[in-house]
Amino acid sequence: MLRPLAAFAVMALAACAPQGTAPQASRATVAGVIDALPPARRFAGPPAMAVPVQSNAQVARDFMSLTFQLETGRQLPVFTRYEGPITVSVENASGAPLPPSLQPDLDDLLARLRSEAGIDIARAGPGEMGSITVSAVPRAALQRHVPGAACFVVPRVTGWQEYLSRRFGPAIDWTTLTTRTRASVFLPADVSPQEIRDCLHEEIGQAIGPLNDLYRLPWSAFNDDNMHVVLTPYDMLLLRATYDPALASGMTREQVAAALPGILARINPRGRTPDRGAVPEATTAWTAALQGALDPRGSDASRLAQARSAVALAQAAGWGDERLAYSQLALGRAALSLDGDLALAAFLQAHTLYRRMTGRDSIHSAQVGLQLAAFALSTGQVDMALDILDGAIPAADAAQNASLLATLLLLRAEAARMTGADADAALIRREGLAWGRYAWGDRILAIRAAEVAGLRPAA
Repeated sequence: MLRPLAAFAVMALAACAPQGTAPQASRATVAGVIDALPPARRFAGPPAMAVPVQSNAQVARDFMSLTFQLETGRQLPVFTRYEGPITVSVENASGAPLPPSLQPDLDDLLARLRSEAGIDIARAGPGEMGSITVSAVPRAALQRHVPGAACFVVPRVTGWQEYLSRRFGPAIDWTTLTTRTRASVFLPADVSPQEIRDCLHEEIGQAIGPLNDLYRLPWSAFNDDNMHVVLTPYDMLLLRATYDPALASGMTREQVAAALPGILARINPRGRTPDRGAVPEATTAWTAALQGALDPRGSDASRLAQARSAVALAQAAGWGDERLAYSQLALGRAALSLDGDLALAAFLQAHTLYRRMTGRDSIHSAQVGLQLAAFALSTGQVDMALDILDGAIPAADAAQNASLLATLLLLRAEAARMTGADADAALIRREGLAWGRYAWGDRILAIRAAEVAGLRPAA
């Protein structure tokens, strides 16, 4: 329901460089990058990532945990969804032209929901009020009313003004719903195309489907780790089950649980595999520690202490899964500015865990690979950097993460330059800049490109 502001998501590259070589992006360098930018790139169609087969028993448990509980821990008394066709309208409450990427990215998402999840969803007609209203609002206004949220979705309102008039009342309480008829997604109009698209996927996904996020789901966007920035094939399976004819709004938890085995056997025949048993839910203490480690409002020392606690709690609980790996990744990010050796050790641990659990070519390995490649590049270990990058770049592309992809490509270009392959470096850098325009916008792209270039030992 609330997409948190990105916390140290991709770029801490300067902190990976050896002391004394921190890159500086001068105004002249930034201006030079902007003047030479290629046309922006964007993704279309479904992500190409491969998702391992999950047993239907585990899918059913995930479905129940996602569907009958809010992120706050409050329980939902009955199952709710839209009954009948769903329409989506767009409201411009920003006072400026709509971002040009919003409409095509919204259309791509709706096409995926129709084809992959079998949901009857389409754009509302001209002048028609949609079942879901996507409202583009100035970022400052969003932050003023819902601090800390990049975007969010609420039920029973149509548009920004109605939300403002009802935001303190019970009408927008998801626990009071017995069916879904109206909802509004609020997202910032003055951010990068990727930020807008990420909000569309997460918030429309929750407007029509699961209202919870679970850290234990490595293949889902319904996970606060933000590894997946678009709805995955696993998410589409969950949404297809949500809109199966055997379910209906108002059903109790017991009724839905009884119907799920038959639904999943029909829509996911590959999931008829042995049940490996339930995965323990994350503890409140671990979740709090992890969130503290990623909180940009905390001090460096506080984030590091919380990250250490998250790792210790995950290890004590015996988790060898996504949660331990993500705790190590959080520890590496938190330690970057304070203890480079600890950061590198944590990243190596996270990389080992993710490669074992999700594979060398997963988006998880690519996220950690970014940090390791930046460190290798900054210390002159070009072959190591190339090995990491050549595995991570296809993973970022397949997962449609333009921010990660752009950064990896810019690093790859610098590595090529260090081997003397200047022509290849120029082509790769141009591709990275094209994706960076979509990921961050031109001004931030120019700064990040200069930072990446500054990682070279001779820079």
